[in-house]
Amino acid sequence: MTIEKIVEQALQDGYLTPAMEAEVGRICDTASELSIEEYMALDRLMGALLTGEVVAVPRKQFINVMEELVLTEAIARVAAIEATCDCTLDLGDIAAYALNRLPPLYATTEEGAEYQRSRAKEELQELIAQQVSGAIARNLDQPDFFPERHVLGKNTTDEVVCQVSALLHDYAHKFEAVMPSR
Repeated sequence: MTIEKIVEQALQDGYLTPAMEAEVGRICDTASELSIEEYMALDRLMGALLTGEVVAVPRKQFINVMEELVLTEAIARVAAIEATCDCTLDLGDIAAYALNRLPPLYATTEEGAEYQRSRAKEELQELIAQQVSGAIARNLDQPDFFPERHVLGKNTTDEVVCQVSALLHDYAHKFEAVMPSR
């Protein structure tokens, strides 16, 4: 999808989704130079974000309670292992491995999250412990593949506006340089 189509869709819907944001970022990162139309579309998007015509959808309007339960279990186990041996475990890899083998427990309210927590502690605590144990065992046996890997970044709610602003700032001199003089 092109930047122009993404901006058009965002203006039509009134929302910029995380997927749309990621695609704009990917296009800008991989392009050696953006066209005038792409700059104009980014400018329209920035204006629409600043006026509220388009709202950037937060990355999460819900939580997966299973994530916090798995992280709690994994942190306790990893800390105990690292305290007794000379090894370093990758908490992110362990949590992701276990989460991929457990059911999600999504909630949109604090009451819903508390319900999911209590339900999981009653019905799923043993399964969570088993999956975290399996993930740790796998992590301990895994060779150091792909040392050049990059950890996923953390995003804030204002990041979309900052990213678009940074893109316009980075590429604005190129945009103005190709504009015909009047």
